[in-house]
Amino acid sequence: MPPYSQADQAPAVGILGTGSYLPERTVPNEEIAPAAGIVPEWIENRTGIVARRRAAPHQATSDLAALAATRALAAAGLPADRIDVIVLATSTPDHPQPATASIVQHLIGAGQAAAVDVNAVCSGFVYALAMAEGLLRVRGGGHALVIGADVYSRILDYSDRRTAVLFGDGAGAVVLGPVAADRGLLHTVLRGHGDAHRLISVPAGGSRTPPSESTVREGGHFFRMDGRGVREFVSAELPQAIAELLRENGLSPEQIDHFVPHQANGEMLRSLLPSLGLPESALRLTVREFANTGSASVPITLDAVFASGELRPGQLVLLAGFGGGMNVGLTLLRWGVDAPAPVLSSGRSGQERHVLTV
Repeated sequence: MPPYSQADQAPAVGILGTGSYLPERTVPNEEIAPAAGIVPEWIENRTGIVARRRAAPHQATSDLAALAATRALAAAGLPADRIDVIVLATSTPDHPQPATASIVQHLIGAGQAAAVDVNAVCSGFVYALAMAEGLLRVRGGGHALVIGADVYSRILDYSDRRTAVLFGDGAGAVVLGPVAADRGLLHTVLRGHGDAHRLISVPAGGSRTPPSESTVREGGHFFRMDGRGVREFVSAELPQAIAELLRENGLSPEQIDHFVPHQANGEMLRSLLPSLGLPESALRLTVREFANTGSASVPITLDAVFASGELRPGQLVLLAGFGGGMNVGLTLLRWGVDAPAPVLSSGRSGQERHVLTV
C-alpha cells in the first residue's frame, strides 16, 4: 500500500488518550516451562520474557478490549457516546461473527458508533489506526476508538516451546480526534507479503478446513509459527521499511524519541536494533513482564510510555507492527498530549506503570 501522509488531507488527526488492561493472573516462566519440556532460564535467555498475563476463564477478548477502551476514554476526557468509529484489531475474536468490535460498542455504551474488526494479526493495531484515521477524514472529523486486543492463551499448544512461551493476553486502546496541525499522525506505511502467509497460522476452523473431530484431534486449532522464518522475514523487511519512512519524511534515526515496536521477542528486537539504525535509548519494551500480546502489544507499550511521563508533546514516536499474513505496518506521529498526573483516572495500576525495559 502506498504511504499515506497527513499532509495529503486535513484536518490533523492524533491521539487524545491511551489506556490498557492486563488480566490479573500472572504466569511466570516457572509455571509454563515444564509442559514445553524446557527450563525457565531457556525462555528468558531466548526471548527476554519472565512472565505473561492470563485472562480469567470468564473473560473473552471483548471484555479485555472494553476495559482498555474505558481507560483510554477516561484519559482523553471523552464519554463513550462521543465516539463515532470503533476499530478493533484482533486475531482471537470472541466468535467468528459478529464482529468483536460490535460487542465492545455495546459493553462501553458507544451508542451508534460504527464498529468493525481488523485481522492483520500482530500488525493489526497499526492497520486499525490507519483505517480509523481514514474513516475520520472521510466523515470530516469526529472521534475514533482504536483497540488492539488478543487472548492467545486460548489457542496455544502448551507442549510447543516455539509458541507457548511467547504469548500473553491483554488489550490496549487509543482515542483519536482533532489535534493541532503540526501534531498527530504524520505518515503511515502498510505492506503485505502474502506469499509468506504460511509462516504464521491457525490451520483449522475456517472455510478452508472447517472444524471437525479430526481437526481437533490433530491440533489444527492451535497457533503455529515458523519461528526462524518469521525472524528472517522481520530482519529483511523491517529495516528497509523504517529506512524508507525516515527518508520520505526527511528524518534521521536520531530524531525518533520513542520507538514502540510489536513486542514479539525481546532478544530479537534488541538484536535487530543496529540494523534499524535507531538509537537504543528510543526502544520501548514491555515484553519482559507481559510477553507477546499480539495486536495489543503496541498500544499496551504506548500506554506504558505515556503513563511513565517520558512521552512529551512535540516528540516523535514511531509505531511498528509486524506479523502474520505476513504484514508490516509503520506509523510516525508527533505527540500532542501532556504527560498524565501521578494518579491516573484511567485506572492504571502501579505495576502497569513501571514495566518499560530497554
